[in-house]
Amino acid sequence: MIDKQLKKTLEENPVAFATLNNGKPHCIAVTYVKIKDDKIVITNNYMKTTIENIKRNNNVSLCVWNKNWEGYRINGEAEYFEEGEWYDFIKSIKGNENEPCKGAIVIKINEIRKLS
Repeated sequence: MIDKQLKKTLEENPVAFATLNNGKPHCIAVTYVKIKDDKIVITNNYMKTTIENIKRNNNVSLCVWNKNWEGYRINGEAEYFEEGEWYDFIKSIKGNENEPCKGAIVIKINEIRKLS
């Protein structure tokens, strides 16, 4: 489902990450986004509201684009992990070594739309 171009775009650019906060959109910018096992993995270093939102409603949406304005919108379902395999994975990401790494957000992709 995730081709090389999408993987490169997600892993090399800031990503807009939206959750629902009591029925209203809540959008933040994230980095340290990785692809593993055809899932999107995001490090939680400083999130509070986003994590609370995922625990109440796991539907999420992401938008990402590169410097040439080639981009994607991705809808999916998120799970949050504070231990285990996914947590160990985010702790191993280069750049996270001096970050708090509170948990891993793992997104199962339901839909990918190329933006033009």
